[in-house]
Amino acid sequence: METNVTKTNIPAISEVEKPPLLLSQLVFLRFKRHKMAVAGVFILILMICYAIGGTFFKTEAFSLVTDTSIRLNAPSSVHLFGTDAVGRDILARTIYGGQISLLIGLIAMILEVIVGVLIGAIAGYYGGILDSILMRFTEAMLNIPQIPLLLVLGKMLSDKISPISLFGRQFSGSVIVIIAVIGLTSWMGLARIVRANFLSLREQEFVTAARCTGTKNRSIIFEHILPNTMAPIIVSATLAVANAIISEAYVSFLGVGVMPPTATWGNMLNGAYNYIESAPWLWIFPGSLIVLTVLSINFIGDGLRDALDPRALTQAE
Repeated sequence: METNVTKTNIPAISEVEKPPLLLSQLVFLRFKRHKMAVAGVFILILMICYAIGGTFFKTEAFSLVTDTSIRLNAPSSVHLFGTDAVGRDILARTIYGGQISLLIGLIAMILEVIVGVLIGAIAGYYGGILDSILMRFTEAMLNIPQIPLLLVLGKMLSDKISPISLFGRQFSGSVIVIIAVIGLTSWMGLARIVRANFLSLREQEFVTAARCTGTKNRSIIFEHILPNTMAPIIVSATLAVANAIISEAYVSFLGVGVMPPTATWGNMLNGAYNYIESAPWLWIFPGSLIVLTVLSINFIGDGLRDALDPRALTQAE
C-alpha cells in the first residue's frame, strides 16, 4: 500500500529575509566600497603615527640642534632625510613640524564647525529678519579673501602675541593667528549647508511634535534637528582639515605664517626655497608629507560624502 507524502516547501536559508542593516552598518559598507577612501584612512593613520610615534625616537631638542659643520648634508644612515642650511635634522623637524601642521588643521576645523553650525542653525531655524541679517553677514564674509588676510595679519600680529605652551611644547604666537584667521574665514560654506538643512527639517512632523510638547527651541535645535544634519557637517569638517593644512603651508612658505623656532611642513618649504636644485631633500620630504596628508583627507571626505548620501543609503547592499 503506497502512502502519499506531502512535500512541504521549506525556503532555503539564503531565501530567508535578512534583518535590515543599521544606518551605521550601511555607512560603513558603502565607505568600505570606496577604495580610495580606504587607502586615505590607511595613509592618514601612517601620517599620524609618524608625527606622534616619531617623538619616541627623536626629541624636540634634537630637532632644534644646529651644526653648521654638517649643513646641507644629503640623506644618509646618520640623517635619514638629510640636514638643512644650519645643520638641523630634517627627519626630526618633519616629525615635530607635522604635529603643528596637523594641530593647526584640527583646531581650525573645530573653530570653523562651531561658527558655521551656530550661524547656519540659528538662521535656518528662526528665519525671518534674523535669517536675512546672518545671511548678509555670511555673504559679506565670503567677499573677504582668506589668503591676503592671512598674509597681512600674519605679518602684523605674529610678533605681538607671546609664545604659548601646550601639550608640553612651546608654540610661537603666529600659530594662534593662523588658526584664528583660517577658522574664522572658512565657515561660510558650512553655514549655508546647515541653514538649508534646517529650513527643510524644521517643517517636519517630529519638530512639530516637539513644539507641541513644550520643548524649548534650544533643545529642538541641538537635540532634534542638528543630529539629522550631521552627515554634511562631518564631510565638511573632514575637508576643512585639509584646507587648513594647505592654507598654513601656503602662507608659511611665503614667510609670514608660523614663525621659527616652531617648525611646520610649510615653513620648512620656505627654508628650501634657495636650494631647490642643490639640496632637493629640503623640499621633497616635507612637500611629500603635505601632499600625502591632504590627499588622504580629501579621499576620506569623498568617501564619507558617498557613504552618507541619503539617496544612496536607501539601497540595500
